[in-house]
Amino acid sequence: MASTHNMSILGLKKKQPKTFKVKVITMDAEMEFSCEVKWKGKDLFDLVCRTVGLRETWFFGLRYTVKDTYAWLKPEKRVLDQEVPKDSPITFHFLAKFFPEKVEEELVQEITQHLFFLQVKKQILDEEIFCSPEASVLLASYAVQAKYGDYDPNFHKPGFLAQDELLPKRVLMQYQMTADMWEEKITAWYAEHRGIARDEAEMEYLKIAQDLEMYGVSYFAITQNKRDTDLLLGVDAQGLHIYSPNSKLNPNKSFPWSGIRNISYSEKEFTIKPLDKKKDVFKFYSSQLRVNKLILQLCIGNHDLFMRRRKVDSIEVQQMKAQAKEEKARKKMERQILAREKQMREEAERAKEEMERRLFQLQDEARLANEALLRSEETADLLAEKAQIAEEEAKLLAHKAADAEQERQRLEVTAMKTKEEKRLMEQKMREAEQLAVKLVEQSERRLKEADHLKQDLTEAKDAERRAKQKLLEITKTTYPLIAAYSTPPAPPAPPEAADFGYESASTRLDFKDSDMKRLSMEIERERLEYMEKSKHLQDQLKELKTEIESLKLEEQQQQMAYFEEGTSCCDSVFSQIVWLIFTWLTQTVRHIRTL
Repeated sequence: MASTHNMSILGLKKKQPKTFKVKVITMDAEMEFSCEVKWKGKDLFDLVCRTVGLRETWFFGLRYTVKDTYAWLKPEKRVLDQEVPKDSPITFHFLAKFFPEKVEEELVQEITQHLFFLQVKKQILDEEIFCSPEASVLLASYAVQAKYGDYDPNFHKPGFLAQDELLPKRVLMQYQMTADMWEEKITAWYAEHRGIARDEAEMEYLKIAQDLEMYGVSYFAITQNKRDTDLLLGVDAQGLHIYSPNSKLNPNKSFPWSGIRNISYSEKEFTIKPLDKKKDVFKFYSSQLRVNKLILQLCIGNHDLFMRRRKVDSIEVQQMKAQAKEEKARKKMERQILAREKQMREEAERAKEEMERRLFQLQDEARLANEALLRSEETADLLAEKAQIAEEEAKLLAHKAADAEQERQRLEVTAMKTKEEKRLMEQKMREAEQLAVKLVEQSERRLKEADHLKQDLTEAKDAERRAKQKLLEITKTTYPLIAAYSTPPAPPAPPEAADFGYESASTRLDFKDSDMKRLSMEIERERLEYMEKSKHLQDQLKELKTEIESLKLEEQQQQMAYFEEGTSCCDSVFSQIVWLIFTWLTQTVRHIRTL
Protein backbone atom coordinates (compact mmCIF):
# COMPACT_ATOMS: atom_id res chain seq x y z
CA MET A 1 0.00 0.00 0.00
CA ALA A 2 2.81 2.43 0.87
CA SER A 3 4.51 1.83 -2.44
CA THR A 4 1.25 2.43 -4.30
CA HIS A 5 0.75 5.73 -2.46
CA ASN A 6 4.28 6.84 -3.24
CA MET A 7 3.74 6.03 -6.93
CA SER A 8 0.55 8.15 -7.02
CA ILE A 9 2.40 11.06 -5.42
CA LEU A 10 5.16 10.76 -8.01
CA GLY A 11 2.53 10.66 -10.76
CA LEU A 12 0.95 13.90 -9.47
CA LYS A 13 4.35 15.55 -9.30
CA LYS A 14 5.02 14.60 -12.90
CA LYS A 15 1.70 16.10 -14.04
CA GLN A 16 2.33 19.50 -12.47
CA PRO A 17 3.43 22.03 -15.20
CA LYS A 18 6.91 23.50 -15.00
CA THR A 19 6.09 26.65 -17.01
CA PHE A 20 3.27 29.18 -17.34
CA LYS A 21 2.38 31.62 -20.06
CA VAL A 22 2.62 35.38 -19.68
CA LYS A 23 1.37 38.15 -22.00
CA VAL A 24 3.12 41.49 -21.64
CA ILE A 25 1.53 44.58 -23.19
CA THR A 26 3.77 47.53 -23.84
CA MET A 27 2.65 50.88 -25.21
CA ASP A 28 3.29 49.81 -28.80
CA ALA A 29 3.48 45.98 -28.78
CA GLU A 30 2.27 42.74 -27.21
CA MET A 31 4.58 39.92 -26.28
CA GLU A 32 4.06 36.41 -24.94
CA PHE A 33 6.57 34.48 -22.88
CA SER A 34 6.78 31.02 -21.42
CA CYS A 35 8.08 31.40 -17.85
CA GLU A 36 9.30 28.85 -15.41
CA VAL A 37 7.32 28.32 -12.27
CA LYS A 38 10.25 29.22 -10.05
CA TRP A 39 10.81 32.58 -11.74
CA LYS A 40 10.70 35.67 -9.62
CA GLY A 41 9.33 38.99 -10.67
CA LYS A 42 12.83 40.21 -11.46
CA ASP A 43 13.39 37.32 -13.91
CA LEU A 44 10.29 38.16 -15.92
CA PHE A 45 11.02 41.89 -15.79
CA ASP A 46 14.60 41.41 -17.04
CA LEU A 47 13.34 39.20 -19.87
CA VAL A 48 10.93 41.90 -21.00
CA CYS A 49 13.61 44.61 -20.78
CA ARG A 50 16.03 42.51 -22.84
CA THR A 51 13.33 41.86 -25.40
CA VAL A 52 12.45 45.52 -25.68
CA GLY A 53 16.10 46.59 -25.58
CA LEU A 54 15.66 48.78 -22.52
CA ARG A 55 18.57 49.54 -20.18
CA GLU A 56 17.03 52.32 -18.07
CA THR A 57 15.03 49.75 -16.18
CA TRP A 58 14.61 51.71 -12.92
CA PHE A 59 11.74 53.82 -14.35
CA PHE A 60 9.54 50.87 -15.35
CA GLY A 61 7.64 47.96 -13.87
CA LEU A 62 5.09 45.28 -14.60
CA ARG A 63 1.61 46.27 -13.50
CA TYR A 64 -1.34 43.97 -13.09
CA THR A 65 -4.94 44.39 -11.98
CA VAL A 66 -6.16 43.11 -8.61
CA LYS A 67 -9.90 43.38 -8.05
CA ASP A 68 -10.73 47.11 -8.13
CA THR A 69 -7.16 48.44 -8.07
CA TYR A 70 -3.77 47.76 -9.57
CA ALA A 71 -0.41 46.59 -8.21
CA TRP A 72 3.19 46.34 -9.38
CA LEU A 73 4.95 43.02 -9.68
CA LYS A 74 7.51 42.72 -6.91
CA PRO A 75 10.97 41.73 -8.17
CA GLU A 76 12.10 39.75 -5.12
CA LYS A 77 9.10 37.38 -4.93
CA ARG A 78 8.11 34.56 -7.26
CA VAL A 79 5.57 35.55 -9.86
CA LEU A 80 3.04 32.88 -8.98
CA ASP A 81 3.32 33.62 -5.25
CA GLN A 82 1.96 37.16 -5.78
CA GLU A 83 -1.71 38.15 -6.24
CA VAL A 84 -1.49 37.96 -10.01
CA PRO A 85 -4.53 36.90 -12.06
CA LYS A 86 -4.97 33.17 -12.44
CA ASP A 87 -5.80 33.44 -16.13
CA SER A 88 -3.64 31.89 -18.80
CA PRO A 89 -1.78 33.68 -20.09
CA ILE A 90 -1.29 36.05 -17.17
CA THR A 91 -1.51 39.64 -18.45
CA PHE A 92 0.94 42.35 -17.37
CA HIS A 93 1.33 45.92 -18.56
CA PHE A 94 4.87 47.18 -19.00
CA LEU A 95 4.62 50.84 -17.91
CA ALA A 96 6.62 53.67 -16.43
CA LYS A 97 6.34 53.38 -12.64
CA PHE A 98 8.46 56.43 -11.79
CA PHE A 99 8.83 59.67 -13.72
CA PRO A 100 12.00 61.74 -14.11
CA GLU A 101 12.24 65.31 -12.88
CA LYS A 102 13.88 66.55 -16.12
CA VAL A 103 13.23 64.30 -19.06
CA GLU A 104 15.93 65.84 -21.26
CA GLU A 105 18.67 65.07 -18.72
CA GLU A 106 17.49 61.72 -17.30
CA LEU A 107 16.02 59.88 -20.28
CA VAL A 108 19.06 58.64 -22.12
CA GLN A 109 17.91 55.88 -24.48
CA GLU A 110 15.67 56.56 -27.41
CA ILE A 111 13.46 53.57 -26.53
CA THR A 112 13.01 55.01 -23.05
CA GLN A 113 11.94 58.35 -24.50
CA HIS A 114 9.56 56.63 -26.90
CA LEU A 115 7.86 54.55 -24.19
CA PHE A 116 7.47 57.61 -21.96
CA PHE A 117 6.09 59.61 -24.92
CA LEU A 118 3.47 56.97 -25.71
CA GLN A 119 2.41 56.61 -22.06
CA VAL A 120 2.16 60.36 -21.38
CA LYS A 121 0.31 60.91 -24.66
CA LYS A 122 -2.26 58.25 -23.70
CA GLN A 123 -2.71 59.76 -20.23
CA ILE A 124 -3.34 63.20 -21.78
CA LEU A 125 -5.86 61.82 -24.30
CA ASP A 126 -7.58 59.79 -21.55
CA GLU A 127 -7.68 63.01 -19.47
CA GLU A 128 -5.65 61.45 -16.65
CA ILE A 129 -3.39 64.51 -17.10
CA PHE A 130 -5.15 67.85 -17.47
CA CYS A 131 -3.97 69.90 -20.47
CA SER A 132 -5.22 73.26 -21.74
CA PRO A 133 -6.57 73.47 -25.31
CA GLU A 134 -3.61 75.55 -26.51
CA ALA A 135 -1.07 73.11 -25.04
CA SER A 136 -3.11 70.18 -26.41
CA VAL A 137 -2.88 71.56 -29.97
CA LEU A 138 0.86 72.17 -29.63
CA LEU A 139 1.44 68.67 -28.21
CA ALA A 140 -0.68 67.20 -31.02
CA SER A 141 1.49 68.96 -33.60
CA TYR A 142 4.63 67.34 -32.12
CA ALA A 143 2.88 63.97 -32.08
CA VAL A 144 2.05 64.38 -35.76
CA GLN A 145 5.66 65.36 -36.50
CA ALA A 146 6.87 62.24 -34.66
CA LYS A 147 4.49 60.02 -36.66
CA TYR A 148 4.50 61.53 -40.17
CA GLY A 149 7.82 63.35 -40.36
CA ASP A 150 8.17 66.69 -42.17
CA TYR A 151 5.04 68.32 -43.47
CA ASP A 152 4.56 67.99 -47.23
CA PRO A 153 1.50 69.79 -48.63
CA ASN A 154 1.61 67.59 -51.71
CA PHE A 155 1.35 64.43 -49.59
CA HIS A 156 -0.46 65.56 -46.45
CA LYS A 157 -3.76 66.53 -47.99
CA PRO A 158 -6.69 67.83 -45.90
CA GLY A 159 -8.19 64.95 -43.96
CA PHE A 160 -4.97 62.98 -43.42
CA LEU A 161 -5.42 63.26 -39.62
CA ALA A 162 -9.04 62.08 -39.66
CA GLN A 163 -8.16 58.63 -38.20
CA ASP A 164 -5.73 59.91 -35.55
CA GLU A 165 -6.71 60.63 -31.95
CA LEU A 166 -4.77 63.77 -31.07
CA LEU A 167 -6.89 65.86 -28.70
CA PRO A 168 -8.77 65.04 -25.47
CA LYS A 169 -12.55 64.77 -25.81
CA ARG A 170 -12.94 67.53 -23.22
CA VAL A 171 -11.08 69.94 -25.52
CA LEU A 172 -13.10 68.85 -28.56
CA MET A 173 -16.37 69.42 -26.69
CA GLN A 174 -15.25 72.74 -25.22
CA TYR A 175 -15.31 74.61 -28.55
CA GLN A 176 -17.78 74.67 -31.43
CA MET A 177 -15.22 73.53 -33.98
CA THR A 178 -15.35 70.83 -36.60
CA ALA A 179 -12.70 68.15 -37.07
CA ASP A 180 -11.46 69.97 -40.18
CA MET A 181 -11.00 73.18 -38.20
CA TRP A 182 -9.01 71.36 -35.49
CA GLU A 183 -6.93 69.67 -38.17
CA GLU A 184 -6.20 73.04 -39.75
CA LYS A 185 -4.96 74.45 -36.41
CA ILE A 186 -2.81 71.38 -35.71
CA THR A 187 -1.40 71.42 -39.26
CA ALA A 188 -0.45 75.09 -38.91
CA TRP A 189 1.78 74.20 -35.92
CA TYR A 190 2.90 70.96 -37.55
CA ALA A 191 4.24 72.83 -40.58
CA GLU A 192 6.54 74.83 -38.24
CA HIS A 193 8.35 71.67 -37.02
CA ARG A 194 10.05 70.92 -40.34
CA GLY A 195 13.46 69.32 -39.91
CA ILE A 196 12.78 67.84 -36.44
CA ALA A 197 13.48 64.09 -36.18
CA ARG A 198 11.12 61.65 -34.51
CA ASP A 199 13.08 61.31 -31.25
CA GLU A 200 13.49 65.09 -31.06
CA ALA A 201 9.75 65.63 -31.59
CA GLU A 202 8.97 63.10 -28.82
CA MET A 203 11.43 64.79 -26.50
CA GLU A 204 9.83 68.19 -27.21
CA TYR A 205 6.47 66.64 -26.41
CA LEU A 206 7.76 65.34 -23.04
CA LYS A 207 9.44 68.66 -22.21
CA ILE A 208 6.09 70.43 -22.58
CA ALA A 209 4.16 67.66 -20.79
CA GLN A 210 6.46 67.58 -17.73
CA ASP A 211 5.37 71.12 -16.87
CA LEU A 212 1.71 70.09 -16.59
CA GLU A 213 0.35 69.98 -13.04
CA MET A 214 -0.80 66.34 -13.11
CA TYR A 215 2.27 64.96 -14.92
CA GLY A 216 3.76 61.88 -13.20
CA VAL A 217 1.43 62.11 -10.17
CA SER A 218 -0.21 58.99 -8.75
CA TYR A 219 -3.38 59.81 -6.77
CA PHE A 220 -4.81 57.91 -3.82
CA ALA A 221 -7.89 58.52 -1.68
CA ILE A 222 -7.01 59.14 1.98
CA THR A 223 -8.51 60.60 5.18
CA GLN A 224 -6.75 62.90 7.58
CA ASN A 225 -8.38 61.87 10.88
CA LYS A 226 -11.03 59.71 12.38
CA ARG A 227 -13.75 62.04 11.11
CA ASP A 228 -12.90 60.71 7.67
CA THR A 229 -12.24 64.00 6.00
CA ASP A 230 -11.76 63.06 2.32
CA LEU A 231 -8.45 64.05 0.79
CA LEU A 232 -6.22 63.01 -2.08
CA LEU A 233 -2.58 62.00 -1.76
CA GLY A 234 -0.34 62.63 -4.70
CA VAL A 235 3.00 60.89 -5.09
CA ASP A 236 5.47 62.04 -7.78
CA ALA A 237 9.16 62.65 -8.37
CA GLN A 238 9.10 65.90 -6.36
CA GLY A 239 7.53 64.59 -3.18
CA LEU A 240 4.14 64.12 -1.52
CA HIS A 241 1.15 66.43 -2.05
CA ILE A 242 -2.18 66.74 -0.31
CA TYR A 243 -5.18 67.76 -2.50
CA SER A 244 -8.83 68.46 -2.03
CA PRO A 245 -11.04 65.77 -3.61
CA ASN A 246 -12.33 68.13 -6.29
CA SER A 247 -8.99 69.64 -7.27
CA LYS A 248 -6.01 67.69 -8.56
CA LEU A 249 -4.14 70.70 -9.92
CA ASN A 250 -3.25 72.85 -6.93
CA PRO A 251 -2.18 70.98 -3.75
CA ASN A 252 -3.19 72.25 -0.32
CA LYS A 253 0.06 71.08 1.18
CA SER A 254 3.29 69.65 -0.21
CA PHE A 255 6.18 67.66 1.32
CA PRO A 256 9.23 67.64 -0.98
CA TRP A 257 11.55 64.69 -0.68
CA SER A 258 14.33 66.98 0.43
CA GLY A 259 12.23 68.08 3.44
CA ILE A 260 11.07 64.64 4.58
CA ARG A 261 13.07 62.92 7.26
CA ASN A 262 11.10 59.71 7.51
CA ILE A 263 7.85 58.06 6.37
CA SER A 264 6.48 55.35 8.61
CA TYR A 265 3.63 53.01 7.95
CA SER A 266 1.60 51.04 10.49
CA GLU A 267 -1.35 49.18 9.03
CA LYS A 268 -3.66 51.98 7.90
CA GLU A 269 -1.76 54.95 9.30
CA PHE A 270 0.98 56.90 7.54
CA THR A 271 3.26 59.30 9.31
CA ILE A 272 5.33 61.93 7.52
CA LYS A 273 8.09 63.38 9.63
CA PRO A 274 9.58 66.63 8.29
CA LEU A 275 13.30 67.17 8.32
CA ASP A 276 12.68 70.34 10.29
CA LYS A 277 11.76 69.11 13.74
CA LYS A 278 9.92 72.33 14.47
CA LYS A 279 7.28 71.43 11.92
CA ASP A 280 4.36 69.23 12.86
CA VAL A 281 4.19 65.57 11.90
CA PHE A 282 1.52 64.89 9.28
CA LYS A 283 -0.58 61.76 9.55
CA PHE A 284 -3.17 60.34 7.18
CA TYR A 285 -5.12 57.12 6.87
CA SER A 286 -5.90 54.71 4.06
CA SER A 287 -8.49 52.02 4.54
CA GLN A 288 -7.16 49.43 2.03
CA LEU A 289 -4.07 47.46 2.96
CA ARG A 290 -3.21 46.76 -0.69
CA VAL A 291 -3.35 50.48 -1.49
CA ASN A 292 -1.22 51.27 1.54
CA LYS A 293 1.47 48.89 0.32
CA LEU A 294 1.35 50.51 -3.11
CA ILE A 295 1.69 53.99 -1.60
CA LEU A 296 4.67 52.92 0.46
CA GLN A 297 6.26 51.24 -2.55
CA LEU A 298 5.89 54.40 -4.68
CA CYS A 299 7.20 56.60 -1.91
CA ILE A 300 10.29 54.48 -1.46
CA GLY A 301 10.99 54.23 -5.19
CA ASN A 302 10.53 57.96 -5.88
CA HIS A 303 12.64 58.89 -2.86
CA ASP A 304 15.42 56.53 -3.95
CA LEU A 305 15.42 58.07 -7.42
CA PHE A 306 15.39 61.55 -5.91
CA MET A 307 18.48 60.72 -3.87
CA ARG A 308 20.09 58.97 -6.81
CA ARG A 309 19.75 62.07 -9.02
CA ARG A 310 21.71 64.09 -6.45
CA LYS A 311 24.64 61.70 -6.62
CA VAL A 312 27.27 61.14 -9.24
CA ASP A 313 26.10 58.90 -12.04
CA SER A 314 27.20 55.29 -11.83
CA ILE A 315 29.65 53.84 -14.33
CA GLU A 316 26.76 52.12 -16.08
CA VAL A 317 24.79 55.37 -16.41
CA GLN A 318 27.87 57.26 -17.55
CA GLN A 319 28.52 54.62 -20.20
CA MET A 320 24.89 54.77 -21.24
CA LYS A 321 24.99 58.54 -21.50
CA ALA A 322 28.26 58.44 -23.46
CA GLN A 323 26.85 55.81 -25.77
CA ALA A 324 23.61 57.77 -26.08
CA LYS A 325 25.59 60.90 -26.83
CA GLU A 326 27.59 59.10 -29.47
CA GLU A 327 24.42 57.53 -30.80
CA LYS A 328 22.73 60.93 -30.98
CA ALA A 329 25.78 62.42 -32.67
CA ARG A 330 25.86 59.50 -35.09
CA LYS A 331 22.14 59.80 -35.76
CA LYS A 332 22.47 63.53 -36.13
CA MET A 333 25.27 62.98 -38.62
CA GLU A 334 23.18 60.34 -40.37
CA ARG A 335 20.21 62.71 -40.41
CA GLN A 336 22.40 65.43 -41.84
CA ILE A 337 23.74 63.04 -44.44
CA LEU A 338 20.23 61.81 -45.06
CA ALA A 339 19.01 65.38 -45.29
CA ARG A 340 21.79 66.19 -47.76
CA GLU A 341 21.05 63.04 -49.71
CA LYS A 342 17.36 63.83 -49.57
CA GLN A 343 18.06 67.35 -50.73
CA MET A 344 20.36 66.05 -53.44
CA ARG A 345 17.75 63.47 -54.39
CA GLU A 346 15.07 66.13 -54.45
CA GLU A 347 17.33 68.35 -56.50
CA ALA A 348 18.11 65.38 -58.75
CA GLU A 349 14.40 64.61 -59.02
CA ARG A 350 13.68 68.24 -59.75
CA ALA A 351 16.50 68.23 -62.29
CA LYS A 352 15.13 64.98 -63.71
CA GLU A 353 11.64 66.43 -63.83
CA GLU A 354 13.05 69.55 -65.41
CA MET A 355 15.00 67.45 -67.91
CA GLU A 356 11.92 65.33 -68.59
CA ARG A 357 9.86 68.46 -68.94
CA ARG A 358 12.55 69.92 -71.19
CA LEU A 359 12.68 66.63 -73.11
CA PHE A 360 8.91 66.65 -73.54
CA GLN A 361 9.14 70.28 -74.53
CA LEU A 362 11.90 69.52 -77.03
CA GLN A 363 9.90 66.56 -78.32
CA ASP A 364 6.89 68.81 -78.71
CA GLU A 365 9.07 71.42 -80.36
CA ALA A 366 10.59 68.76 -82.63
CA ARG A 367 7.12 67.45 -83.46
CA LEU A 368 5.91 70.96 -84.13
CA ALA A 369 9.07 71.70 -86.14
CA ASN A 370 8.54 68.51 -88.13
CA GLU A 371 4.94 69.41 -88.73
CA ALA A 372 6.03 72.94 -89.62
CA LEU A 373 8.64 71.47 -91.98
CA LEU A 374 6.01 69.31 -93.63
CA ARG A 375 3.72 72.29 -93.85
CA SER A 376 6.63 74.36 -95.20
CA GLU A 377 7.34 71.73 -97.84
CA GLU A 378 3.68 71.60 -98.76
CA THR A 379 3.62 75.39 -98.70
CA ALA A 380 6.77 75.50 -100.83
CA ASP A 381 5.20 73.14 -103.36
CA LEU A 382 2.03 75.15 -103.27
CA LEU A 383 3.99 78.39 -103.58
CA ALA A 384 5.96 76.96 -106.49
CA GLU A 385 2.71 75.99 -108.16
CA LYS A 386 1.28 79.39 -107.35
CA ALA A 387 4.47 81.02 -108.63
CA GLN A 388 4.10 79.15 -111.91
CA ILE A 389 0.45 80.10 -112.07
CA ALA A 390 1.38 83.66 -111.16
CA GLU A 391 4.03 83.68 -113.86
CA GLU A 392 1.50 82.45 -116.40
CA GLU A 393 -0.99 84.97 -115.09
CA ALA A 394 1.71 87.65 -115.32
CA LYS A 395 2.33 86.73 -118.95
CA LEU A 396 -1.40 86.73 -119.58
CA LEU A 397 -1.73 90.02 -117.78
CA ALA A 398 1.17 91.39 -119.82
CA HIS A 399 -0.68 90.37 -122.99
CA LYS A 400 -3.85 91.79 -121.57
CA ALA A 401 -1.97 94.93 -120.61
CA ALA A 402 -0.67 95.23 -124.14
CA ASP A 403 -4.17 94.60 -125.49
CA ALA A 404 -5.52 97.05 -122.96
CA GLU A 405 -2.94 99.59 -124.03
CA GLN A 406 -3.93 99.10 -127.65
CA GLU A 407 -7.57 99.26 -126.67
CA ARG A 408 -6.83 102.37 -124.65
CA GLN A 409 -5.11 103.97 -127.63
CA ARG A 410 -7.97 102.87 -129.86
CA LEU A 411 -10.46 104.23 -127.36
CA GLU A 412 -8.53 107.46 -127.18
CA VAL A 413 -8.74 107.70 -130.97
CA THR A 414 -12.40 106.67 -130.75
CA ALA A 415 -12.93 109.20 -128.02
CA MET A 416 -11.36 111.84 -130.20
CA LYS A 417 -13.57 110.71 -133.09
CA THR A 418 -16.53 110.65 -130.75
CA LYS A 419 -15.72 114.13 -129.58
CA GLU A 420 -15.45 115.24 -133.21
CA GLU A 421 -18.69 113.46 -134.04
CA LYS A 422 -20.27 115.00 -130.98
CA ARG A 423 -19.04 118.35 -132.11
CA LEU A 424 -20.45 117.74 -135.60
CA MET A 425 -23.64 116.40 -134.12
CA GLU A 426 -23.92 119.42 -131.85
CA GLN A 427 -23.29 121.61 -134.92
CA LYS A 428 -25.97 119.73 -136.84
CA MET A 429 -28.22 120.05 -133.81
CA ARG A 430 -27.60 123.76 -133.72
CA GLU A 431 -28.23 123.90 -137.51
CA ALA A 432 -31.38 121.86 -136.92
CA GLU A 433 -32.41 124.26 -134.20
CA GLN A 434 -31.71 127.19 -136.52
CA LEU A 435 -33.61 125.43 -139.30
CA ALA A 436 -36.41 124.74 -136.88
CA VAL A 437 -36.44 128.39 -135.87
CA LYS A 438 -36.52 129.39 -139.55
CA LEU A 439 -39.25 126.88 -140.23
CA VAL A 440 -41.16 128.19 -137.26
CA GLU A 441 -40.77 131.73 -138.58
CA GLN A 442 -41.76 130.65 -142.10
CA SER A 443 -44.62 128.67 -140.67
CA GLU A 444 -45.83 131.64 -138.72
CA ARG A 445 -45.42 133.84 -141.78
CA ARG A 446 -47.21 131.28 -143.94
CA LEU A 447 -49.89 131.03 -141.30
CA LYS A 448 -50.38 134.76 -141.47
CA GLU A 449 -50.43 134.65 -145.28
CA ALA A 450 -52.86 131.76 -145.14
CA ASP A 451 -55.05 133.77 -142.79
CA HIS A 452 -54.93 136.68 -145.22
CA LEU A 453 -55.66 134.37 -148.15
CA LYS A 454 -58.53 132.82 -146.24
CA GLN A 455 -59.88 136.28 -145.55
CA ASP A 456 -59.46 137.22 -149.22
CA LEU A 457 -61.10 133.96 -150.21
CA THR A 458 -63.97 134.62 -147.85
CA GLU A 459 -64.37 138.10 -149.30
CA ALA A 460 -64.18 136.68 -152.83
CA LYS A 461 -66.79 134.08 -152.01
CA ASP A 462 -69.03 136.82 -150.57
CA ALA A 463 -68.53 138.95 -153.71
CA GLU A 464 -69.27 135.94 -155.91
CA ARG A 465 -72.37 135.20 -153.89
CA ARG A 466 -73.51 138.80 -154.22
CA ALA A 467 -72.68 138.81 -157.99
CA LYS A 468 -74.67 135.62 -158.50
CA GLN A 469 -77.53 137.16 -156.57
CA LYS A 470 -77.40 140.28 -158.67
CA LEU A 471 -77.23 138.25 -161.88
CA LEU A 472 -80.23 136.29 -160.79
CA GLU A 473 -82.14 139.42 -160.17
CA ILE A 474 -81.21 140.79 -163.60
CA THR A 475 -82.21 137.52 -165.21
CA LYS A 476 -85.61 137.61 -163.56
CA THR A 477 -86.11 141.21 -164.78
CA THR A 478 -85.28 140.55 -168.48
CA TYR A 479 -87.20 137.27 -168.68
CA PRO A 480 -90.64 138.84 -169.56
CA LEU A 481 -89.11 140.85 -172.38
CA ILE A 482 -87.67 137.79 -173.90
CA ALA A 483 -90.96 136.02 -173.66
CA ALA A 484 -92.75 138.91 -175.48
CA TYR A 485 -90.52 138.78 -178.40
CA SER A 486 -90.06 135.55 -180.17
CA THR A 487 -86.93 136.74 -181.60
CA PRO A 488 -85.55 138.83 -179.13
CA PRO A 489 -84.39 141.98 -180.70
CA ALA A 490 -81.48 143.69 -179.63
CA PRO A 491 -82.42 145.03 -176.41
CA PRO A 492 -82.89 148.64 -176.36
CA ALA A 493 -80.54 150.72 -174.68
CA PRO A 494 -81.59 150.61 -171.14
CA PRO A 495 -81.67 153.57 -169.17
CA GLU A 496 -78.55 154.72 -167.68
CA ALA A 497 -79.16 152.88 -164.61
CA ALA A 498 -80.05 149.62 -166.38
CA ASP A 499 -77.20 149.81 -168.72
CA PHE A 500 -74.88 150.42 -165.87
CA GLY A 501 -76.24 147.60 -164.01
CA TYR A 502 -75.75 145.05 -166.76
CA GLU A 503 -72.33 146.13 -167.68
CA SER A 504 -71.50 146.45 -164.15
CA ALA A 505 -72.79 143.03 -163.25
CA SER A 506 -71.16 141.34 -166.20
CA THR A 507 -67.95 143.06 -165.66
CA ARG A 508 -68.03 142.31 -162.00
CA LEU A 509 -68.88 138.73 -162.64
CA ASP A 510 -66.09 138.36 -165.12
CA PHE A 511 -63.79 140.03 -162.71
CA LYS A 512 -64.75 137.85 -159.88
CA ASP A 513 -64.38 134.65 -161.87
CA SER A 514 -60.91 135.52 -163.07
CA ASP A 515 -59.90 136.54 -159.60
CA MET A 516 -61.27 133.37 -158.13
CA LYS A 517 -59.41 131.26 -160.64
CA ARG A 518 -56.28 133.18 -160.10
CA LEU A 519 -56.69 132.99 -156.36
CA SER A 520 -57.42 129.30 -156.51
CA MET A 521 -54.36 128.70 -158.57
CA GLU A 522 -52.21 130.68 -156.20
CA ILE A 523 -53.59 128.85 -153.21
CA GLU A 524 -53.04 125.51 -154.92
CA ARG A 525 -49.53 126.53 -155.80
CA GLU A 526 -48.81 127.66 -152.28
CA ARG A 527 -50.26 124.46 -150.92
CA LEU A 528 -48.09 122.38 -153.21
CA GLU A 529 -45.07 124.42 -152.24
CA TYR A 530 -45.90 123.91 -148.59
CA MET A 531 -46.38 120.19 -149.12
CA GLU A 532 -43.07 119.93 -150.88
CA LYS A 533 -41.33 121.95 -148.20
CA SER A 534 -43.02 119.90 -145.52
CA LYS A 535 -42.02 116.67 -147.21
CA HIS A 536 -38.49 117.95 -147.61
CA LEU A 537 -38.44 118.97 -143.94
CA GLN A 538 -39.74 115.55 -142.89
CA ASP A 539 -37.08 113.85 -144.95
CA GLN A 540 -34.43 116.03 -143.33
CA LEU A 541 -35.81 115.26 -139.88
CA LYS A 542 -35.84 111.54 -140.61
CA GLU A 543 -32.26 111.66 -141.83
CA LEU A 544 -31.29 113.69 -138.74
CA LYS A 545 -33.02 111.21 -136.42
CA THR A 546 -31.46 108.24 -138.17
CA GLU A 547 -28.03 109.83 -137.98
CA ILE A 548 -28.52 110.67 -134.29
CA GLU A 549 -29.64 107.11 -133.49
CA SER A 550 -26.68 105.59 -135.36
CA LEU A 551 -24.26 107.96 -133.64
CA LYS A 552 -25.82 107.20 -130.28
CA LEU A 553 -25.65 103.41 -130.82
CA GLU A 554 -22.05 103.61 -132.01
CA GLU A 555 -21.10 105.81 -129.08
CA GLN A 556 -22.73 103.44 -126.59
CA GLN A 557 -20.92 100.47 -128.09
CA GLN A 558 -17.52 102.13 -128.16
CA GLN A 559 -17.42 104.06 -124.88
CA MET A 560 -19.60 102.06 -122.51
CA ALA A 561 -16.69 101.30 -120.12
CA TYR A 562 -15.02 104.73 -120.13
CA PHE A 563 -17.87 107.20 -120.51
CA GLU A 564 -20.68 105.29 -118.84
CA GLU A 565 -22.02 107.95 -116.54
CA GLY A 566 -21.22 111.23 -118.34
CA THR A 567 -21.95 109.98 -121.85
CA SER A 568 -25.24 108.35 -120.92
CA CYS A 569 -26.38 111.58 -119.29
CA CYS A 570 -25.37 113.70 -122.36
CA ASP A 571 -27.02 111.22 -124.73
CA SER A 572 -30.24 111.28 -122.74
CA VAL A 573 -30.33 115.08 -122.72
CA PHE A 574 -29.32 115.36 -126.38
CA SER A 575 -31.87 112.74 -127.39
CA GLN A 576 -34.60 114.53 -125.45
CA ILE A 577 -33.74 117.82 -127.18
CA VAL A 578 -33.74 116.22 -130.63
CA TRP A 579 -36.95 114.37 -129.86
CA LEU A 580 -38.63 117.58 -128.69
CA ILE A 581 -37.50 119.39 -131.90
CA PHE A 582 -38.70 116.51 -134.05
CA THR A 583 -42.07 116.37 -132.27
CA TRP A 584 -42.54 120.10 -132.64
CA LEU A 585 -41.63 120.02 -136.33
CA THR A 586 -44.00 117.10 -136.91
CA GLN A 587 -46.85 118.93 -135.22
CA THR A 588 -46.05 122.02 -137.29
CA VAL A 589 -46.14 120.02 -140.53
CA ARG A 590 -49.44 118.43 -139.55
CA HIS A 591 -50.85 121.86 -138.81
CA ILE A 592 -49.67 123.13 -142.21
CA ARG A 593 -51.26 120.08 -143.86
CA THR A 594 -54.55 120.84 -142.25
CA LEU A 595 -54.41 124.26 -143.71
